[in-house]
Amino acid sequence: MNQLHVCQAGDFCAVNDLDAISRHLDTPETVVWLDLESPDDEEIALLQREFNFHPLAIEDAVRDHERPKIERHTDYYLLIFYAASYNGANGGSAGTGDTNGGDDAKREPQIDLRQLSIFVGKNFIVTIRRQSIPQVAETMARWRMPTMPLGNSVSGVLYGLLDTIVDDYFTLMDQVAEWVEDLEDLIFSRERQDAIQEIFSVKKDLLLFRRVVAPERDVLNVLLRQEVPFVQPGELVYLQDVYDHLVRVTDSIDLYRELLTSAYDSYLSIQSNQLNQLVKALTLASIILMSASLIAGIYGMNFENMPELAWRWGYPMALGMMLGVGVGLALFFHSRNWW
Repeated sequence: MNQLHVCQAGDFCAVNDLDAISRHLDTPETVVWLDLESPDDEEIALLQREFNFHPLAIEDAVRDHERPKIERHTDYYLLIFYAASYNGANGGSAGTGDTNGGDDAKREPQIDLRQLSIFVGKNFIVTIRRQSIPQVAETMARWRMPTMPLGNSVSGVLYGLLDTIVDDYFTLMDQVAEWVEDLEDLIFSRERQDAIQEIFSVKKDLLLFRRVVAPERDVLNVLLRQEVPFVQPGELVYLQDVYDHLVRVTDSIDLYRELLTSAYDSYLSIQSNQLNQLVKALTLASIILMSASLIAGIYGMNFENMPELAWRWGYPMALGMMLGVGVGLALFFHSRNWW
């Protein structure tokens, strides 16, 4: 759904005629916000005609999977940011170990990233997205409220968008924390093989998320360090708050990745310990069987002068010796806590 909203001296209105953008841009004390979802060729041509955006900037804005960045042009800026949410419907749950039918190649990321391209000028802001992004509608509703931190200005809209997107990162990280805790519990259950597959999947999702958050810090750093025309010096403290939140999110991502690495190391330790226990049990059993085989080998040589060969109780005695040696060795191993 494409929307054009105009704020003139504090009065808001929705405009259906997109060809009237240039007229509103020329009106004093007016802020124009154009929101486009999956723009077609006609709407892309409108961006170049009404706002005089560079074709390469438009190409970056409408193309998917762009790296988060900020570009400075003659009288406007282009920002690429990403909204993120937990997509528990795709892929498996850590509690069940289900990874989409067991085929990890078909597993979709559980962290859903949606690109938001933002053109910002002196009195306009243009947002472009391929999919629905709830943070845009939320910011648009806040924009109309008198409690908007920076008022109805372009910097207020930009701050509202970035702040809403980054605040939702914390909700995502809370869900990731529960996700990691479930995996840690699964490590010590009988479904460890499923857990190890999920650990690698979660680490991959967190890596992709970090590749988004880290460049976004650079975007905020540019807004803070450079003299951006539409951001007043007194408004920088708000952008600094968003920057601090991104730093906290980055630290949380690194922390959970380290926890997953520790969980993987714990998995390997458990597997190694189980293997050692199995090898030890087989070794002790082999010692007992070798002792019994020694007795059987001696009495299986069939020399003529072996005194027990003609003895009536020779066979029961040999079996008793084997049993006695086996029980004796088992008791000895048990006393040393080897068994």
